[in-house]
Amino acid sequence: MIPERIMVDSNVLLDILTEDKTWFTWSAAKLAECAENSVLCINPVIYSEVSIGFARIEDMEIALPEDTFSRLPLPYEAAFLAGKCFLRYRRSGGLKRSPLPDFLIGAHAAVGKMTLLTRDSARYRTYFPRLTLLCP
Repeated sequence: MIPERIMVDSNVLLDILTEDKTWFTWSAAKLAECAENSVLCINPVIYSEVSIGFARIEDMEIALPEDTFSRLPLPYEAAFLAGKCFLRYRRSGGLKRSPLPDFLIGAHAAVGKMTLLTRDSARYRTYFPRLTLLCP
């Protein structure tokens, strides 16, 4: 049996790495639970968002080791889907803040038929209604 792949959103990783007072316990428990029977995945967008907290790439590599987090390339199909969802978001009055990374993450999980571990579910539910989410 092939284990399920879980895309781990950057907010979950940042909760753990920064020991967020509100979300650390939930995020750490869910990540540990997912790691037991699934392959944990990240993509370049997630890597980039998390990297802001690190001065050196070597420290980043220690925090997100390749033997724990499978690093997946972002498929062009996901980039296309993310662009279309972002356009829909903007046309429906979405703010100009940069939500495009969330759309890239959601589209990658959707195209790859992965479950997304996140604590920010509203946008994913709206724009990727068939995406399976693990969220509070």
